[in-house]
Amino acid sequence: MTGGGDCPGLNAVIRAVAKAAQAGGIEVIGYEDGYLGLIENRRRRLTNADVSGILTQGGTILGSCNKANPSKYAVPDGHGGWTIQDVRQRVVDHYHQEGLDALVAIGGDGTMSGASKLIDMGLRIVGVPKTIDNDLECTDVTFGHDTAVVTATDALDKVHTTASSHHRVMVVEIMGRYAGWLALHAGVAGGADVILIPEIPFRMDRVIAACEQRCRHGKRYTIIAAGEGATPAGGQQFVDRVDATSPDPIRLGGVAKFVASQIEEQTGIEARHVVLGHVQRGGIPSARDRGLATLFGSAAFDLIQRGEFNRLVVYQGDNINSVPIAAVADKVRTVPLDYHMIRAARAVSTSFGE
Repeated sequence: MTGGGDCPGLNAVIRAVAKAAQAGGIEVIGYEDGYLGLIENRRRRLTNADVSGILTQGGTILGSCNKANPSKYAVPDGHGGWTIQDVRQRVVDHYHQEGLDALVAIGGDGTMSGASKLIDMGLRIVGVPKTIDNDLECTDVTFGHDTAVVTATDALDKVHTTASSHHRVMVVEIMGRYAGWLALHAGVAGGADVILIPEIPFRMDRVIAACEQRCRHGKRYTIIAAGEGATPAGGQQFVDRVDATSPDPIRLGGVAKFVASQIEEQTGIEARHVVLGHVQRGGIPSARDRGLATLFGSAAFDLIQRGEFNRLVVYQGDNINSVPIAAVADKVRTVPLDYHMIRAARAVSTSFGE
């Protein structure tokens, strides 16, 4: 099953697990729409024909859902609101009714947190790390991240031309939630003059100073890559909305609009903001993500064959390893302040708004 938000490379993992299993005569069942499929017992047998030709497809043939956490499942309360229920026993019952040997859970921190709570009830689970945010503990990289970096970088490249033509400051809001991996990598690759990430609180006076310094040197435009979780020093992260039906109800958004409006109000320099949004999740997976997803899927099946359950496949150094799923549950991997890409960005005079 594929849980949480979609991302490029999910189908490549499904393909790798299914083909490896089918080659050994093992039946593969696909649960639809993540944990929601397990809760509602919606599943289908995956044949070789189902998983052939899907390596390059974006999205997931099984569907996904980022609102269905079995231990915190929102159901209508009959009065126009919602109540939270623990429906893990329903999932356990469906697992055993189907006679499953193991569940391969493909997802990020939310999916693995849900998996950890199902493991506590006796299920055998193998995890595969997925998120464009690259914020899962214990793994150097998650599949989907590379494609999202390419997409965000391409957007920054395009923004350069309109910014230079109109002599504007362009602030591009990039996904990533509470970690700055995506904004940082895309910002460096896209030549952003200012990069704002959650790990480094920014000061508007320093962001404005960077814009004005460029003007003084004859550079009449500025590109700012802003991670959606970036926070003003002494302030709070910008929240777009709260979704009461989700186990992770906070939806970040608004930092790019804030930064652009402050620059224009305080300097008179024309500024615009762009929110990339879900375009970063879509599209054909990059070659790197296809390869990484295939490695992860193959390794997940190897764990099942060896009887090593309740572990997450991870990429560490240049090796595929595994760690207990409990080790990554309810944790977020943020960018270390001494990370080499931060040092490289500073070396080429990129501002972090400090």
